[in-house]
Amino acid sequence: MFGPLGVRVELLVGGLSAKARRLVTARLANRDVDIVVGTHALLSSDVAFARLGLCVIDEQHRFGVVQRTVLRGKGPVVDGVQLVPHLLVMTATPIPRSLALTVYGDLTVSVLDELPPGRTPVATRVVRDPSEAHQAIRGAAARNERAFVVYPLIDESEKLDNAAATAGFEELRLVFGDDVALVHGRLDGKTRDAAMARFVAGAAHVLVSTTVIEVGVDVPEATLMVVMDAERFGLAPLHQLRGRVGRSARPSHCLLVVGRGAGPDARRRLEALERTTDGFAIAEEDLAIRGPGDVLGTRQSGLPSLAFSDFVRHAPLIERARALADDVVAGDPALSQPENAGLRKLVFERYAARLALTAAG
Repeated sequence: MFGPLGVRVELLVGGLSAKARRLVTARLANRDVDIVVGTHALLSSDVAFARLGLCVIDEQHRFGVVQRTVLRGKGPVVDGVQLVPHLLVMTATPIPRSLALTVYGDLTVSVLDELPPGRTPVATRVVRDPSEAHQAIRGAAARNERAFVVYPLIDESEKLDNAAATAGFEELRLVFGDDVALVHGRLDGKTRDAAMARFVAGAAHVLVSTTVIEVGVDVPEATLMVVMDAERFGLAPLHQLRGRVGRSARPSHCLLVVGRGAGPDARRRLEALERTTDGFAIAEEDLAIRGPGDVLGTRQSGLPSLAFSDFVRHAPLIERARALADDVVAGDPALSQPENAGLRKLVFERYAARLALTAAG
């Protein structure tokens, strides 16, 4: 894409050989690269950027606050001052902490609320009888469509009464034979790629998996997502899994199969998914259920340090306080005026060591 424009692009991932890695890191340090695409490998201490101006983080919920802070900390030093690169984070469902930062005004939000052309919304339903899911899988295979079946575990556990992918795979093989493929995180890359290739080509109509297929899988022929023991998953992973289907004009469905361990919060999560496909609305429900975490810390969900405030119920009050704070900072950015001396002292005494964490998104 960028080659004809003279833009130099490199890839840095954990699977590179030592020699290839040294070559890429040297090119980064010497300003011989304009864009680098990578994984968590970019966070390594031996990776230095000559002049990092923009960080783009996709699938934000897969990165912790400290990891995002480390990446932004790789900005250039100019005249003895560390410059902080711009940050763009992308996600289908913002984590509670990030949603809280948007209310506080520390993140600016752009919402893409339309499906790409040629796609239809996914119909979602909570089911309690696994036989309904099996019937839907048979129907998809009969129509020459593809079906995902996702489990929370790879193998059965003595400690957890959860369905497992390997056991589910063997069960489905009794019905579908070689029309079923299996992928999970413990398979070697070659075996996993071969299973995915069979599924994409239609040699296998059913793919049994764990959450390894949560992102980066695009199979337009896939019209059915079945999530077993769906109460064991968070809202963001479930919404991501649902996004693996509905990638064509064909009607698509997501069945959330509930196990015996579904508590009140789990039922509330599943009902939210049944109600809407709007990622931002799902994120707001996630915030209400789990709490905003710590905007001046690393917790991305949980009870806030502002114990006297109900973040969701008091959002209008927080927005009013934010507007007042914006007025103060607009008139005195450094809080150096005499009337703001007490506020400056309070901010730096309480929060100086943690202020950088708010910039992580």
